[in-house]
Amino acid sequence: MPLTRRKLLAATPAGVLASAAFVAAPLVSQADPPQAAEKAIAPRTRRLRIAHLTDIHVQPERAAAKGLAACFDHVQSLPARLGYDAANMIITGGDTIMDAFEADMARTTLQWELWRTVKADRCSMEIHSVIGNHDIWGWGKQAAKTTGNDPLDGKQWACDEFGREKSFTSFDRAGWHIVLLDSIFPLAKTYIGKIDDAQWDWLETDLAAVAPSTHVALFSHIPILSAVPLTLLAPPAIGASMPTFAVQGGSVHVDVDRFQKLFARRRNIKVCVSGHLHVVEQIDYQGVRYLCNGAVSAGWWKGKNRDTDFGYALVDLFDDGSVERQYVPYGWTAVT
Repeated sequence: MPLTRRKLLAATPAGVLASAAFVAAPLVSQADPPQAAEKAIAPRTRRLRIAHLTDIHVQPERAAAKGLAACFDHVQSLPARLGYDAANMIITGGDTIMDAFEADMARTTLQWELWRTVKADRCSMEIHSVIGNHDIWGWGKQAAKTTGNDPLDGKQWACDEFGREKSFTSFDRAGWHIVLLDSIFPLAKTYIGKIDDAQWDWLETDLAAVAPSTHVALFSHIPILSAVPLTLLAPPAIGASMPTFAVQGGSVHVDVDRFQKLFARRRNIKVCVSGHLHVVEQIDYQGVRYLCNGAVSAGWWKGKNRDTDFGYALVDLFDDGSVERQYVPYGWTAVT
């Protein structure tokens, strides 16, 4: 039986990513020039606080709807209960429902109804949503009993639920330009992490209209850059030739090189935020911060996922282009 990404995630020893969970901002070393030290301590103003709720995987089982309600309550009670400043909006990071990829119409309908009901009853905040692989209906045609000709097939159902025509979009808020990418594309009977040529054309046009002084944040479901997939691999055989790590294309963007070239041209892109892997990770590379966040559902509502608790992230965007992240457990305990 082939190993799926979920099985690999579950099989990784607990705590393997503990050191990656919280990464401090770079410090100014003794070798840095005086102006670097002055910049490091310069005052800054937070422009936007985004609550990033990713990999919710709402379902009828395991009290997932109650867990989502508890998460919404927690986000909205930050000032009163925790002494944190309130979030300005919520961005859901994909995999809003447990699975539509291989679910029939009745099961998919039930999951989306749960999402709509909990959101309407328990959340009064502005919400924007990224599409995840489990939000896409019927690509597993045999299990989902689809033909590919239904009006709701593929990403259309999720787009309807999120109230927009396309699977990707952008908007401006508080001096930042926010881009929500669609990073899921079919490959054989599964999916791959990338954006297609049509979306690349749209992205280039979208960013060309953004002033160089305006900072940009990209949100995708699958990480554009991540070291986590390397921890999920079996050790390569060491023989006469150099061993090679083969990272699965469904775990991280296969077009990362194209993104690196884009970032080199567009220095106002400051952060890439993702989910998908159900862990907390930070990479700072060539002026861009990559934040992968843990899941609202943790280990698919069964418990923690490699010591990553049920939680969400607070992503703070500042006027100088800097970005900070806090991962916030919301106190849920797995229900059997």
